[in-house]
Amino acid sequence: MAKIKICGLRRTEDIRYVNELKPDYIGFILTPGFKRSITADTARTLKAALNTGIKAVGVFVDDDAGRINEYIAEGVIDLVQLHGEESPLYCAEINAPVIKYFKPDRFDKINDYDTAYFLFDSGTGTGKVFDWNRIPRTDKPFFLAGGLNPQNIPKAIDEISPYCIDVSSAVETDGVKDYNKIKQIMECVR
Repeated sequence: MAKIKICGLRRTEDIRYVNELKPDYIGFILTPGFKRSITADTARTLKAALNTGIKAVGVFVDDDAGRINEYIAEGVIDLVQLHGEESPLYCAEINAPVIKYFKPDRFDKINDYDTAYFLFDSGTGTGKVFDWNRIPRTDKPFFLAGGLNPQNIPKAIDEISPYCIDVSSAVETDGVKDYNKIKQIMECVR
């Protein structure tokens, strides 16, 4: 059974929703400047309220490795998602399991990386589906993102067997997380 990650949590209500619905992972966008970015203080507050059975993923884009490792040392995040142009050497500096992001024009680079997981997505926060036939063959567990919804998730699970379904905008209404949409995605996957 595929796991589920709900990304881009920003509010205490979001934490209440996931604590009840219990996805496997949640994501905090911790690099400033993105629509769903949160501060370190907000991340600490949200993590403190998060059910201990749910893993918190810190999402970073070409950020400082030392800063990322501080979040890990503090226990604010359990895994790290690197969503930029980070090198294999950079990934090795991170003191937690790494989910390395690849968009279709970089799929040929996956063999250069020895991270815990891969993430295949159409681009940073595009919310658009890409051609899943382009996903490279790999024995590494991978997260799948990009335009996923209750209509195409069953097909994705059946055809490409992702380790984890990763959604953000699909579970939002007017830019905020929506309990009913999260519940629908959870039921769809499980």
